[in-house]
Amino acid sequence: MRAVLTWRDKAEHCINDIAFKPDGTQLILAAGNRLLVYDTSDGTLLQPLKGHKDTVYCVAYAKDGKRFASGSADKSVIIWTSKLEGILKYTHNDAIQCVSYNPITHQLASCSSSDFGLWSPEQKSVSKHKSSSKIICCSWTNDGQYLALGMFNGIISIRNKNGEEKVKIERPGGSLSPIWSICWNPSREERNDILAVADWGQKISFYQLSGKQIGKDRALNFDPCCISYFTKGEYILLGGSDKQVSLFTKDGVRLGTVGEQNSWVWTCQVKPDSNYVVVGCQDGTISFYQLIFSTVHGLYKDRYAYRDSMTDVIVQHLITEQKVRIKCKELVKKIAIYRNRLAIQLPEKILIYELYSEDSSDMHYRVKEKIIKKFECNLLVVCANHIILCQEKRLQCLSFSGVKEREWQMESLIRYIKVIGGPPGREGLLVGLKNGQILKIFVDNLFAIILLKQATAVRCLDMSASRKKLAVVDENDTCLVYDIDTKELLFQEPNANSVAWNTQCEDMLCFSGGGYLNIKASTFPVHRQKLQGFVVGYNGSKIFCLHVFSISAVEVPQSAPMYQYLDRKLFKEAYQIACLGVTDTDWRELAMEALEGLDFETAKKERKKRGETNNDLFLADVFSYQGKFHEAAKLYKRSGHENLALEMYTDLCMFEYAKDFLGSGDPKETKMLITKQADWARNIKEPKAAVEMYISAGEHVKAIEICGDHGWVDMLIDIARKLDKAEREPLLLCATYLKKLDSPGYAAETYLKMGDLKSLVQLHVETQRWDEAFALGEKHPEFKDDIYVPYAQWLAENDRFEEAQKAFHKAGRQREAVQVLEQLTNNAVAESRFNDAAYYYWMLSMQCLDIAQDRAQKDMMLGKFHHFQRLAELYHGYHAIHRHTEDPFSVHRPETLFNISRFLLHSLPKDTPLGISKVKILFTLAKQSKALGAYRLARHAYDKLRGLYIPARFQKSIELGTLTIRAKPFHDSEELVPLCYRCSTNNPLLNNLGNVCINCRQPFIFSASSYDVLHLVEFYLEEGITDEEAISLIDLEVPRPKQDNRQQEIANSSSQILRLVETKDSMGDEDPFTAKLSFEQGGSEFVPVVVSRLVLRSMSRRDVLVKRWPPPLRWQYFRSLLPDASITMCPSCFQMFHSEDYELLVLQHGCCPYCRRCKDDPGP
Repeated sequence: MRAVLTWRDKAEHCINDIAFKPDGTQLILAAGNRLLVYDTSDGTLLQPLKGHKDTVYCVAYAKDGKRFASGSADKSVIIWTSKLEGILKYTHNDAIQCVSYNPITHQLASCSSSDFGLWSPEQKSVSKHKSSSKIICCSWTNDGQYLALGMFNGIISIRNKNGEEKVKIERPGGSLSPIWSICWNPSREERNDILAVADWGQKISFYQLSGKQIGKDRALNFDPCCISYFTKGEYILLGGSDKQVSLFTKDGVRLGTVGEQNSWVWTCQVKPDSNYVVVGCQDGTISFYQLIFSTVHGLYKDRYAYRDSMTDVIVQHLITEQKVRIKCKELVKKIAIYRNRLAIQLPEKILIYELYSEDSSDMHYRVKEKIIKKFECNLLVVCANHIILCQEKRLQCLSFSGVKEREWQMESLIRYIKVIGGPPGREGLLVGLKNGQILKIFVDNLFAIILLKQATAVRCLDMSASRKKLAVVDENDTCLVYDIDTKELLFQEPNANSVAWNTQCEDMLCFSGGGYLNIKASTFPVHRQKLQGFVVGYNGSKIFCLHVFSISAVEVPQSAPMYQYLDRKLFKEAYQIACLGVTDTDWRELAMEALEGLDFETAKKERKKRGETNNDLFLADVFSYQGKFHEAAKLYKRSGHENLALEMYTDLCMFEYAKDFLGSGDPKETKMLITKQADWARNIKEPKAAVEMYISAGEHVKAIEICGDHGWVDMLIDIARKLDKAEREPLLLCATYLKKLDSPGYAAETYLKMGDLKSLVQLHVETQRWDEAFALGEKHPEFKDDIYVPYAQWLAENDRFEEAQKAFHKAGRQREAVQVLEQLTNNAVAESRFNDAAYYYWMLSMQCLDIAQDRAQKDMMLGKFHHFQRLAELYHGYHAIHRHTEDPFSVHRPETLFNISRFLLHSLPKDTPLGISKVKILFTLAKQSKALGAYRLARHAYDKLRGLYIPARFQKSIELGTLTIRAKPFHDSEELVPLCYRCSTNNPLLNNLGNVCINCRQPFIFSASSYDVLHLVEFYLEEGITDEEAISLIDLEVPRPKQDNRQQEIANSSSQILRLVETKDSMGDEDPFTAKLSFEQGGSEFVPVVVSRLVLRSMSRRDVLVKRWPPPLRWQYFRSLLPDASITMCPSCFQMFHSEDYELLVLQHGCCPYCRRCKDDPGP
């Protein structure tokens, strides 16, 4: 274990406590009367927090990371948010000594000198409990059920969540051993909750939740001030008066020092889920360390020993995957393994283990010898009867009793050492030095043998099985292979960090580096594949790889090196490689290659390995490779393998000879032979002959492919017509080729034969044969989406957006239809085509009304319908205003412009729609008002314009108009005043209520061309009367009976309704509808006109206009009060016009000016 200082800082005051944010990004320190917030990545002080008036003793972060708490000598606890804002403060009667958050419920425990409190976000009050002694430390169990309190009098009190004491633990030292720090093990793997206790009796001890002590007390020889576990509970940190932080195992075995300090260590913590440690000292120093745990391990052939949890050794059998754990209960410093021996170095001794038996799979070890002596060494090696210690430049050979028998002094630092085998007591060692020297040492010989010397330092070594070749990895990551006898460099390869020879094949080695495994056979090129880690062994087809702390056996097929030997015609060597492990296909390929190379011995070995012992068959293969085909055929026939003779002749295109071996006219073999003959014809560029042969053999797919590749449409359609409709694959291939060859008619014929209507529709769509597609869609409605959606997209791509929108609508793709309309609308507004914008908004509203039939979307879509209807009306009127202000010649009468301006001002919402200019509306109103004698209204319009931003081109005209209007009288012409046809009230030209009567609140109905107020009054049907019944009653037109229609006003909590009630008393022959319409209301709410069945019967059909909205809207009814003045309603958009105006506009435009419905089109 090694500690690396990452960053260090110094505060002005003693660091009393430390807490990490659970994600590890921030560090909260208690220093003086402030909290310091640090960035853990680089030690930047993010923010000091001021809130306490005296020294802050403790700080704790909640497990969920949302808040943390601090306790101070000022007797207060402050709750802070993760955004570093204080949100709550409460107090105790004495200084706060420690705080701790429950890891599950996030309940906060705060402890003072005389009591402790429990607070949670759900409860407002803090429940407090008295304590018999000063509480110094506290800690919650993992499940949040119990809280342990450490007292100054040496007692540990374990309480439940309600503060009730459940267990009491008394330490032997009593008040002479204050409990200074406690912590529960956070590991989820432990069966029991384990409490670590550090007291000022200079001991560390462990307890179960029941109060039972685990093991014995462990002496520390210093006063501990802080104890904390790693996140997974495998290690403990302990700091105190010895001015350093020490690392212990979870059982209390000291492993080493993390960092030495200049003053007492008051607090230390581990960063969550990491190996980083922070230390806080009395002098204000904050140190942040990274702990690096090095790998301690040893390997010999298929046995791998490694250190686990710093004090245990695990021996793993790499082949059987068996494992055995040896518990040493002390820090394991070095491990060495060799054959049946295992050596483990501990701080004060070396243990020598041996296997119980000579069985290669035995995993039971027992202690053979103990060398009770402290050794300092860099590397440790074990042999049958000796251990070898490496100390920089010196090697020492010791017997198992600890007696030094031999010593070797090297010229340079020893970088690598390995046992390469030998008789017991005479083993050989392979040693690599930093100066590039490589030596062989025998443990019973004082003299080292220099094998060779290279220029670069040695990093890794291995010797081949025959001891003739040496592989070296140097400090430049280069793998170098030498001949030991001649000292010649055979080859070298880059990017290597470790190397191993194959123990079963002299010429094969592997090396790793750069995330790749490299396998090299002889001097052939390297075969690479991805692999993470270091190669440590190579046995047959298994490669042993060390990755981080674990080693694994990787099964690697030897196919690549085998083929490298085959390419060089080295069949014997290829056979040796194949024996290590290749696939059945590779074995067959080896046999074939050996036969071709006339290496019959190797081929025969391969056949025997596969279990083939027929000599006639083997001899036939030999004759066939020698070119003696007829002799080979005879032998094949004699051995009962006529099919091999047939296959040989067909491969040679000797079809006449092949026919002799057709077994009794077997149709399968005949078909195979004709197919082979067709393949041959195809290869020799005779495609038409090949087509005919394929057809006769029933290989229609191959025949179609040839015809398609050569563009022979006639042959394709001929094949398609002859095929049965059940043969879908060849028919589909035919259709595909016909489509590619621009013959959609023939392709359509083929699809029809198959009955594949979906593909036929797709064909019509791809070739843009829309009429045929529509005709098919009429017969088969299920393909409507497949036709109309591509059609709509095609229309949109060709800038025919309105038609595209209708096509989307017809296909039921409402979303796409609405998107197209919205885009068209936005474009029209952006380009100032406001008449088009009005038309598109009207279409959008009708689209929404159509979608509103779906109950799930009804309310939302009806809201959009009314919104888009209002926008359509606004843009339709504004079109005239825009034309008037932009074009030099106006096509509208002054009265029309005057009416439109007033209509728009009354209708505009607070947020003016995009593109509509209030300046243009007011300017037009002022100009036309002045021309028509409405001087007061004109003056008002000019005054309003003064508060708006005026474009430069209108500036002079408005300034001149503002001056000249003041010379006119301050009144409006009475001829212009609008009249309410319901109550006959004259309304002002500017109405604060909008487009409704100021007296009866009846909404005005406007002409969609001149924008005059039409002589129409909307009425509603009495409850229980359906639209169909109402129309039938109006159509009766019966003579009106003499009756008295009395007006009855019914009021409820939400509305008033004016109801016409008929009586039997005869009062005259007035129209029941108009009898009582003129009245003085003066109320603030609109009272609708509701008619009964008798009133409906009295009406004339020509006086009633009905807006027949599709569901879910109700129909609207309007009564004309001046029947002689004709009004026309468009049956599509339901807009009202004076009949003369409508006829003139339809003659001019050929359609309704609002919805563009042609005069011959039916209504909706």
